Amino acid sequence: MKEQHTMRSRRTPLLAAGLAMALGLAVVPFGIQAQEFSSSQRQSLDRIVAVVNEGAIMRSQLEDRLTQVRSQMDAQQQELPPARALREQVLERMILEEIQWQMAEESGLTVEDTELNRQVRGIAENNGMSLEQFADALEADGLTLAGVREEIRREMALRQLQQRRVGSRVNLSEREVERFMEQEGATRDQAQQALFQRKANEELDAWLREIRSQAFIDKRLDAR
Repeated sequence: MKEQHTMRSRRTPLLAAGLAMALGLAVVPFGIQAQEFSSSQRQSLDRIVAVVNEGAIMRSQLEDRLTQVRSQMDAQQQELPPARALREQVLERMILEEIQWQMAEESGLTVEDTELNRQVRGIAENNGMSLEQFADALEADGLTLAGVREEIRREMALRQLQQRRVGSRVNLSEREVERFMEQEGATRDQAQQALFQRKANEELDAWLREIRSQAFIDKRLDAR
């Protein structure tokens, strides 16, 4: 029992880190549920908190994500922002995810099972677990491996979308690389990698602002 408790207590932050590393440009946090609500709780929570184009985000989905975010921040000993601010921040992230997911579906982006399996296995290994142990740890937290696989599949699709839309916008000049090498004492490969990541993040931020401004969004958060 003690060993299982240790596995459960460390799973959330490590799983998040594993996903972040595996998904590269996909900087929007993933949406794996960290707690299962009872049917009566879900019924009371089940109302729309945001309309995004032709889709909707439900209050129960927002509460799931909030639980997961709080769990991660607590495990990492990060100070939580005020409840209202956190709800706004998390909902905004979910809105951006929903916009991108709609775009990915419209583009017909798919993730092959072989690549998905490789990613899932890699996350398990990053947590020091076999696939079977990983599935057991998820089950102990009220999750299923099948459900987590679909969340990872979704994140991988968003990564593909971001790479297609943002990667082509990143251009490095030889002068930029040389200047970075001189200022930072870096090798050419280090300079190219650092500059590419910096520019990719800037372009991603700009693209996310762009697609959000073009989407129809109706937030319906309550006042609490």
